[in-house]
Amino acid sequence: MIKRLLIGQPLSSDAEGHTRLPKILALPVFASDALASTAFASQEILAVLWPVAGAASIGYLVPLSLVVVGLLAIVVTSYFQTLHAYPSGGGSYIVSKENLGMNAALVAGASLIVDYVLTVSVSVAAGVAAITSAVAPLRDHGVLLGVGLIALLTLANLRGAKESGALFAGPTYAYILLMSGTVVWGLFRSFSGSIHAIVPSTPASGAVLNGVTLFLLLRAFSSGAVALSGVEAISNGIQAFRKPEPRNAAITLMWAASILGVLFAGIAVLAGRLRPVYSERETILSQMARHLYGHGVLYVLVQASTAAILVLSANTAFADFPRLSAIVAADGFLPHQLASKGARLVLSNGVAALALLAGALFVAFGGNTSSLIPLFAVGLFMSFTLSQAGMVVHHHRHRGSGWRWKRVVNAFGTAATASVTVIVMVSKFTEGAWIPTALIPLLVLMFKAIHRHYRRVAEELRVPDDAAPADVRLSVVVLVGPLVNRGVLHAVSFALAMRPHRIRAVNVSFGDGAAAHLIEEWARHAITIPLDIVASPYRELSHPLLRYIDALDEEDRGDLVTVVLPEFVARRWWEHLLHNQSALVLKARLLFRPDTVVVSVPVRIEGRRR
Repeated sequence: MIKRLLIGQPLSSDAEGHTRLPKILALPVFASDALASTAFASQEILAVLWPVAGAASIGYLVPLSLVVVGLLAIVVTSYFQTLHAYPSGGGSYIVSKENLGMNAALVAGASLIVDYVLTVSVSVAAGVAAITSAVAPLRDHGVLLGVGLIALLTLANLRGAKESGALFAGPTYAYILLMSGTVVWGLFRSFSGSIHAIVPSTPASGAVLNGVTLFLLLRAFSSGAVALSGVEAISNGIQAFRKPEPRNAAITLMWAASILGVLFAGIAVLAGRLRPVYSERETILSQMARHLYGHGVLYVLVQASTAAILVLSANTAFADFPRLSAIVAADGFLPHQLASKGARLVLSNGVAALALLAGALFVAFGGNTSSLIPLFAVGLFMSFTLSQAGMVVHHHRHRGSGWRWKRVVNAFGTAATASVTVIVMVSKFTEGAWIPTALIPLLVLMFKAIHRHYRRVAEELRVPDDAAPADVRLSVVVLVGPLVNRGVLHAVSFALAMRPHRIRAVNVSFGDGAAAHLIEEWARHAITIPLDIVASPYRELSHPLLRYIDALDEEDRGDLVTVVLPEFVARRWWEHLLHNQSALVLKARLLFRPDTVVVSVPVRIEGRRR
């Protein structure tokens, strides 16, 4: 009942077509991450430059932002081609698999998985920062607040993509309108002279300017480049769109890229005019909105919409991580459970896995955005690079319409994103970029280990075409306790009904005199099965039983041993805690014994009603 209340009624498989997303809902589902990055990417550029250049950092914000927007145009052009070339979805993983080989695909898959886990952690951390910037009393409870937000996102996504899209559409479009209005209004007031800078502009000293090295600018650029996060999401989730999927996905991608580029550049220009001060206690967006609107309703709305879009931007990862995991699992490189859909036609195991991983990472880094950002961009740009390199090979192989200029665009994009990947890895290696750099190869090794396991299992289960069920002889062992009760009689009756080749009952005695009483009861109830008493001087159950079965097996090899366990099933869940659950322990031990079958004969304790 609780599950249905929280998640909703189960959906029939026939209803899957009705869960597809129209473009108006697909934008908040798949592009919220990209749109939300406008709220913290500029902040992260200043986080790198401010300790060295101080207020002069603002002067670098617009040029660096324009470079990021140019990179965005290249990446979006590449993914626009990918949407039409690979309409089944899968993004970088599928493109790499089809054109660069399985190893490259696994690297792309590992990069995206790392990216999605970090997307949730970074988005929630940035959202918490926006909330605590406006609500100071919450600043000491950021980690708890972030974990709660991840739990709410998980619950919303377990209800279904369409439901989460409808839930997140309002905050996403509210952010777009309010932030666009803030940029336009702020620039108008600034250029008209009706408002002045937050901090009076002062020329930077030569010493400060000399401290801004090329290496520092590259670090700042790599921090700002996280604005591209989420651009690949639409190509991974094409099948979630309404038909025609590629066309609707392409239109949504263009909407997302246009809004992202204009807002990101606009915020940078506005910051250049208003000159906010970098602070870990209050974001530059909060400072600029407060400078424009005071502490009134508009300021509260801007902060609320910013916090909402930052938190809800994690939904992009919740939409894509399960789909990508399902594709990789279908290829045998992740647990098959990740490819299974739940009651709401959602890949619920993938949603739960992402929530656990992202929540653990968020707690481990204390919900600090700047600490998480250096980990973020490595996987992101590695997947960009592999996707574009794969598209270069695709165009060369298939030579469709305009393939030459498309190949040039993708080749240029490959070089650009590969350069950014190297910049991120080198410039932020000691700040945490080493973690995804090391983690991605480890994930690839894990993928291959899982694949070897599935392949080995398939080999061992495979049978020749002329194979038929073999005739087997059963040796049945009934485990009995110190008393003859209803459970023992049921188990004995069941064992006899199997008509086995050989049948024995066994009691493991702890030397307390109960064995003699059991032998008397055995005779009194006229049970015809031979009863063996196995002594256990150390009061241990499983080892003596296993030795007994081994000895029995030695007498007549080739039999299939069936162990019958009477098992009591209580009426209430808490009543199970009052029993020792020895049957569960034995089943776990016997599971790994060759040619052994374990059968539980349940005896339900209903209890008397008064």
